[in-house]
Amino acid sequence: MAVKAAEAGLEDRWRDILSVHARTMCEIDRVLHPHGLGASDFEVLDVLAAESPREGDQCRVQNLAGRVHLSQSALSRLIGRLEKDGLVVRSVCAEDRRGVWVTLTGKGRDLHAEVLPLQRAVLERTLSAPAG
Repeated sequence: MAVKAAEAGLEDRWRDILSVHARTMCEIDRVLHPHGLGASDFEVLDVLAAESPREGDQCRVQNLAGRVHLSQSALSRLIGRLEKDGLVVRSVCAEDRRGVWVTLTGKGRDLHAEVLPLQRAVLERTLSAPAG
């Protein structure tokens, strides 16, 4: 009986985590939509800003893939959209032609700085609130 109760407790905790994640992602999507971004778009810009803090710094797509929770193909499509919007630039790695570099543009840095407080405010609201 104790095993069943422990399993039920784990299931409840797991569902609470999923619920908080879903609410948080939806809220981030909602507040960033007027800026032309979704939660995943922001996540890539945020990781790029952290990984390459100076203008012109590059980050390998492989490093991004390890930090954002998207499949390789979904990440590639997302980077393509960000590139089309002028927020990032892609280039082939000279040392390893299979590798791809991503660089945050000035426009991308400016947009990231503009929306960062919005995303962080959502995190504060949703992650500070009691679960349920």
